[in-house]
Amino acid sequence: MAIKPLKDRVVAIIEQPQEKTASGLLLGTAKEAPAYAVVESVGPEVKTVKKGDKILYKEFSSSKVKIDDKEYIIVEEKDILATL
Repeated sequence: MAIKPLKDRVVAIIEQPQEKTASGLLLGTAKEAPAYAVVESVGPEVKTVKKGDKILYKEFSSSKVKIDDKEYIIVEEKDILATL
């Protein structure tokens, strides 16, 4: 199912923090992991991000939705802090 955002909204898939490094070292878990996701689709008024961009966003200003075992967020463009 494709989610089509309206206006300046962005739909992204939440990425879970890595538990191991490339060499196999286990990483500890932080209480507050960075809120980042990969953009899945953008509304018609979005100007700064596109599908496939990895974004950092304000976690408490987004709406979480779970569809088909994938966790999505819907966030306004103004609440995206940076791209990676």
